[in-house]
Amino acid sequence: HFVLFVPLYLPHTQSQRLSLFRLLSASQHSFPKERKQKMERLNSKLFVENIYIMSENERLRKKAELLKQENQQLLFQLKQKLSKTKKNPNGSNNDNNLCSSSSASGQS
Repeated sequence: HFVLFVPLYLPHTQSQRLSLFRLLSASQHSFPKERKQKMERLNSKLFVENIYIMSENERLRKKAELLKQENQQLLFQLKQKLSKTKKNPNGSNNDNNLCSSSSASGQS
């Protein structure tokens, strides 16, 4: 029994559609048993690699979102600090813990 992995996306270009059509057409013909087994092993290997890549992509997407939130928080704190400095240019600024306080609040 031959298992053919069909991508979940639609091919964008004419050459991609033609390649997919040829692949699907070829699967209807009989292949030698060795070639079928080799293709099934390759298909399984690529399937596992694809799952790993998708999970890694999701992990990195979540990490990027956390970094974006932390960056926004730091930018907000910096703007606040700058506005305080503009309002009171000669006064002393007691907010020396900007980085340490933002690191604690930026992590969940």
